[in-house]
Amino acid sequence: MALLCCHDHVLWLVNMTSAGEKQHYALVLVKHLFEHLPTTMTVGLLYDIGCQLEHSCCKWKLLDDEVLARLKFGISVFHAYGHQWPCQIIYHPCKCVGFGLSDGEGCEQLWSSLKMLIPIL
Repeated sequence: MALLCCHDHVLWLVNMTSAGEKQHYALVLVKHLFEHLPTTMTVGLLYDIGCQLEHSCCKWKLLDDEVLARLKFGISVFHAYGHQWPCQIIYHPCKCVGFGLSDGEGCEQLWSSLKMLIPIL
């Protein structure tokens, strides 16, 4: 799993040791990011299941309240258009203030460019 900036440059990578996209991988990346940012900075997070991640963070207190207050969740464009989720309008990056024209598909492009390095098992 990767954390990219708004310019689609890789900030950090984590090695996934279990199948599927588990929320704890994304949470580790977010926590690590906030350790390196000024306490006044707000972050927009585009994630395939951003609505579910926000719900889990609020329900189970997976992130500190100070971090949650500075975090704006969104869904990457491909997933916002590809599914008929009730939250897709609320979390659509083009309809949320602060995301600009970001589409959140930098990770998909990264994996596409690296696919020849991933062994097929």
